[in-house]
Amino acid sequence: MLVVLLLGIVFLREPRLEQSEEFFLRWLLKNSEPHGPMAPLTVVEIGHDAVLDRDPAKEAASSRAGKSGVSPLEFALFLQSVLEFKPTVVAFENILKWRERDKDQEQVFIDQAMRVPKLLLAAELTATPDPDAPGPEIPGFAQVTGKRGDLVEFSGIGRQPDEEMRLIATAGFINLPIEIADGIHMPLLFRYRGEVIPSFALEAIMLWLRVTPAEVTIDLGSHISLPHGHKIPIRADGTLVISPNAGKQVRRITLNELALATQQHGAGKKAGPEFESMRDQIVLARTPANPLSPPDIFAATMATIQTNAYIHRVHWIFDCVILVLAVAVVGMLRNVSRVDLALGAIAFTAAYFLIALAIVSRWLIWLPGILPLGAIWLLVVLSIVTPRGHRAKPPTATTIPPPVP
Repeated sequence: MLVVLLLGIVFLREPRLEQSEEFFLRWLLKNSEPHGPMAPLTVVEIGHDAVLDRDPAKEAASSRAGKSGVSPLEFALFLQSVLEFKPTVVAFENILKWRERDKDQEQVFIDQAMRVPKLLLAAELTATPDPDAPGPEIPGFAQVTGKRGDLVEFSGIGRQPDEEMRLIATAGFINLPIEIADGIHMPLLFRYRGEVIPSFALEAIMLWLRVTPAEVTIDLGSHISLPHGHKIPIRADGTLVISPNAGKQVRRITLNELALATQQHGAGKKAGPEFESMRDQIVLARTPANPLSPPDIFAATMATIQTNAYIHRVHWIFDCVILVLAVAVVGMLRNVSRVDLALGAIAFTAAYFLIALAIVSRWLIWLPGILPLGAIWLLVVLSIVTPRGHRAKPPTATTIPPPVP
């Protein structure tokens, strides 16, 4: 009883040990299916199928050189098509940089981009900027409380679109620092020269909600408060816990499908409810065929915020109850055989996995896995290694010898 109790208390009080629960959380989110309505977000995959004739060899060479494999004309065609449905925000998660010989096509793209009311273009921050280049000013949040030291800090802008495009758009930073970002943690905030600034996903949400940085209140380690009661829970490092499968709650179409719907809409025909509802949506353009494209995590982050599908951990009292129950059953296990105890632990583990998976899928609440399952299997191990002499023996009946004749 003392061993189980002391190990449980150490696990609950040691932050580094408690972080091991995220391995169980990662498994839960990977295998759970999201519930709820579709997010007001449409992802248009450009370059996934051939829209214009391209030279595959040249496209592969440009991809290796760090350029986009999609031409400016294709992006211009995308803008021309999507503007027919008047979306609230149009965002590009790829950094739009093209070769010098594509300057004429780039002007066609800029002409279309100037018609977009709210355009978000991807850029990338760097911690090692050119010392001779002046650092641009980035508007940050004024109402920030909490410790800023856990935020990843940058001091300059590395890659970004050309100046002519920057003048007609808002910059969104797509950095995914390896020290804080992974498949379930998405950074929403960065530190730029002492100021707290939004990431690409948060900037898109702010444009969609028509919110300015002055209207945002941030409590690091707790939440981001937006007008009209919107609150986004964040950790101390500015990250949001998301489900990788949240991207299934968004509509995905190709550029060919969008162009066909635009033709139907222009001819007076209905293009379908998924296209007609774009007026109140974010349209995110990405190039999945480009190996240098960012991972498909921004759509899942935006969908999580738009649908308020935030993952919450169960209250810490649940851990204490599990620990008390584990200590209480120690005395009862003395009369249970080792085989039955092991079989019971296997059955409990399987049932706990299924229950935790159902709860996180239905109510977005994740149960701890390492503490309860570790306590059960610790009892099994202690039962196996405990000598038989220290285990209670069942009472035996007293044999009375027959009387002597």
